[in-house]
Amino acid sequence: MKCARLNRGFSLVELMVAMVLGLVVIGGVISVMLANKRSYRANEGLSQIQESARTAYELIARDIRQTGGTGCDNASRMSNAITNAGAWWQTWASVQGFDSSQTDTAVAIGTTLALRVAGTDSVHMHSIEGGGFPVNVHDAGARTISLSNATATSLTTSDVLVICDFDHAALFRAGVYTGGTTTINYSVAGNCSSGLGFPVNCDGSIGNVYAFPRNAWVGRVSAVDWYIGNNDRPADGGRSLYRRRLGPGGVLTTEEVVAGVTNMQITFGRNGTDAIVDATAIVGAAAWANVNSVFITVTVTSGDSNISNDSAVNNGRLQRTFTYLITLRNRVP
Repeated sequence: MKCARLNRGFSLVELMVAMVLGLVVIGGVISVMLANKRSYRANEGLSQIQESARTAYELIARDIRQTGGTGCDNASRMSNAITNAGAWWQTWASVQGFDSSQTDTAVAIGTTLALRVAGTDSVHMHSIEGGGFPVNVHDAGARTISLSNATATSLTTSDVLVICDFDHAALFRAGVYTGGTTTINYSVAGNCSSGLGFPVNCDGSIGNVYAFPRNAWVGRVSAVDWYIGNNDRPADGGRSLYRRRLGPGGVLTTEEVVAGVTNMQITFGRNGTDAIVDATAIVGAAAWANVNSVFITVTVTSGDSNISNDSAVNNGRLQRTFTYLITLRNRVP
């Protein structure tokens, strides 16, 4: 009888207690693993948001700081010789913003791919692309500009160009660019005048003639428009920061720059006042010429969903808002 009592197993109660304790331990381990996974996804989402915001501001700031630059510090005296000037890239505006209630002539508001999202602001800017090139000889009669650079340049046929000295600048369209001799040929084709003088005179084919001197500066026009557009990817938020630009040969290109940027609001600072206003308060070219700083507020969301504390808002995506002040270098006293 003694040996039989020594060989008996666990009772049903003991087995149930052991199972409960095991389930508690396993549940605790699983809970810790899930919490760690959620914490990792949240940290990854925040890192993505910060990286996206940093990239967006770096690229926008590069264009805004350069805006208005011609290489000669005289964007206020600009002759626009391009035929039928009126498209957003044809009219030198240095910087011009558009409030959510205003129409941006560079991109329409809509719900299809790459169109501007309703309720968001946008801004476009003009400057000279890169460093430009020095002029060797400008023959106003032959309508040719030869460059001092003996090496090949990035210029090409049909480029939209700006040429300047310390008297004025002129916006015009190149006809043919010959890389071997680094010579720009232009005519009234694509231009309302071949004179390139200030002020521009489009009453005749020649117009107001002006020969730019040696060491004047010429370069391709950089015309860009930044806005929030639809990316047709609902799974990662459906919106991105877009850049529409005038490329070589006068070709317009639309680029998706940073995904997850869902909103952009823009205000402006002006010379002579501490007031920060939106685009609706700045009317006319003279008023825009007085802008010296741009305040950009962007809202960035994470690509992953269901990682925030409230899954009912924005599909549980993390969201942060950032504001950045950018000064226009060419308008700083």
